[in-house]
Amino acid sequence: MAAGMETNVIYCGDNLPILRNRDYFPDNSVHLIYLDPPFNSKKEYNLIYTEKSGEPSQAQVKAFSDFWRWDDAAERTYAEIVSGGAAPPTVAELIGALRQGLDESDMMAYLVMMTARLVELRRVLRDDGSLYLHCDPAAGHYLKIVMDRIFGPNRFRREVIWRSGWVSGFKSAARNWVRNHDTLLYYTKSDSFTFEKDKAYMPHPERYERRGGGGNPKGVAMDDVWTDIYSPWIMSFSKEKLGYQTQKPLALLRRVIEVSSEPGDIVLDPFCGCGTAVIAAQALGRRWIGIDITHLAVALIRERLHRSFKATFPDPRKIPVIGEPVDLNGAKALAEMEPDGREQFQWWALSLVGVHPIASEKKRGADKGIDGLRTFVADKTGKVGTIVVQVKSGHVSATQVRDLKGTMGRRGAPMGLFITLNPLTKPMNEEAVSAGFYESEFWGKRFRQVQIVTIQDLLKGKLPDLPPVAPEDVMKAHAIDEKAKQPKLIVEADAG
Repeated sequence: MAAGMETNVIYCGDNLPILRNRDYFPDNSVHLIYLDPPFNSKKEYNLIYTEKSGEPSQAQVKAFSDFWRWDDAAERTYAEIVSGGAAPPTVAELIGALRQGLDESDMMAYLVMMTARLVELRRVLRDDGSLYLHCDPAAGHYLKIVMDRIFGPNRFRREVIWRSGWVSGFKSAARNWVRNHDTLLYYTKSDSFTFEKDKAYMPHPERYERRGGGGNPKGVAMDDVWTDIYSPWIMSFSKEKLGYQTQKPLALLRRVIEVSSEPGDIVLDPFCGCGTAVIAAQALGRRWIGIDITHLAVALIRERLHRSFKATFPDPRKIPVIGEPVDLNGAKALAEMEPDGREQFQWWALSLVGVHPIASEKKRGADKGIDGLRTFVADKTGKVGTIVVQVKSGHVSATQVRDLKGTMGRRGAPMGLFITLNPLTKPMNEEAVSAGFYESEFWGKRFRQVQIVTIQDLLKGKLPDLPPVAPEDVMKAHAIDEKAKQPKLIVEADAG
C-alpha cells in the first residue's frame, strides 16, 4: 500500500476529482476494483422505505438520476480526454471517433463520463490487480470497446453473465424477449493477477454420482454464467433489501472479492451506492475504500457498517468520511452548493443524529414540515414512539419552532427535534422550553419535548438528549457474521 493512503474510509463527492487526487490514490495502489456505475437507463432511482406490512412505502427519497445530457460539463471532460492529456492518445482517438458517430448524444455524454473515470481507475489499479465493471445492455457494448482501448483487448478475461432472478410478474408482460441478466466485464492490468481458483467451485448437486467415480472433491468449477444468486429486489421479503433500487446482492460481491483478491488486499468501489462491496470486503477481511456523490448514500453505508459489524464500528458517526463538512464554514458551503446543496445539507445533518429523511413530495397533512423521522421504544409493550425532525439551513425564528410543535400534534409525536445551521435565538429557545417534558417510565427519565441543536453543537459532539433508536427501524441493514459466513438467500415462491 502506498504510504499515507487511507483505507476503510468513505469519500463523499464526485469520484473523478477524488480519483485524480494522487494523495488519495497513488499509482498502482488498489488490488481490486468493482464498479456498478449508472447504466444510462434514463430513470430516476429512489430510496424506498418499507411499511410494517413489507410493502413498499409511498415515502421515497430520490437517490440519484441516471440521465445524461451533452452539456458544458460533458464538453469540458471531452476536451480533457482528447486534447488535455487526461487520457492516452489511443483512448483520445477512440473517443474522438465515437463522437463523430454518436454526435453530442446522451450516450456520448455517458461514455465521456465513464471514460475519464476508467482511465483513472486503470492508473490506481496495481499491476497484479483486477477490475469488474457491472453493466447492462443499455451501454455495455460501448463500454467494452472503451475498456479494450484503456486496458488492452488482451487484458479482457471474461464477460460474466449474472442472471438476476426469475421471470414473473411485470417482467413476463414485456412484448419482447424478457431481459433477466446483467453483465460483469472482467479485466486485469497484466497477465499476473490474483484468481483464487479453489474459491471458484460450487458443491455437486445433492446425490451427485459420477460414472466410474473420481469426481472432483472441490465440486463443480464455476463458469461465466451465474444463475445461483438472486437480486434482493426479486425476493419480496429479503432481509438484505435496504430500499436502494440498484442494490446488488451480498453473495455476488462476496464471490468477486473472494476469488479476485486476498485477505488484507484493498478493494475499491467508486460508485458504492448503498455499500454492498464495502460490506462484503469488511466481512472477508479486506481493506476497502468507497466513493459516492451523495450524503444520503454515505449515511446509509455508515449505518449498514454499524449494524453489520457493531464490535468494529460501535458508533456510525465515527466511521471516517472524507468530504463531509468538518466545521461551520464547510457546512455553509455544502448548503450553498449548486444545484442541490440544501437537500445534501439536510441529508448530512440528519445523519449526524441517526435520522432517516422523508421525501419532500410526501410532506402533506400530518407529514407537512417533517424532514426526518426517528423511532424509539416507548413502553414495555414495544409500542413505538416517533420523533419528528426539521432541518433549517437558512433564517430561523421562533415561528418555525412553533410550527414544529403543531406538526408534532398532527403526527401524534411525543418529541420534536429542530436542527439549525444558524445560531438559535432567545425567542426560539423560549418557545422550545414552553413545550415542557416527555415523561418516559420505560426509560426512567424526562426528555424535553422540543429540542434545538445547532450544527456547531453537532460538530463539537454535543448531541440532543433523545431515547435510543428503536432496534427495528425503517432503514434496516442485514447483519452478517464478521467471520464472513454467507447469509442464506431465501427464494420465495410468490415473489414477482
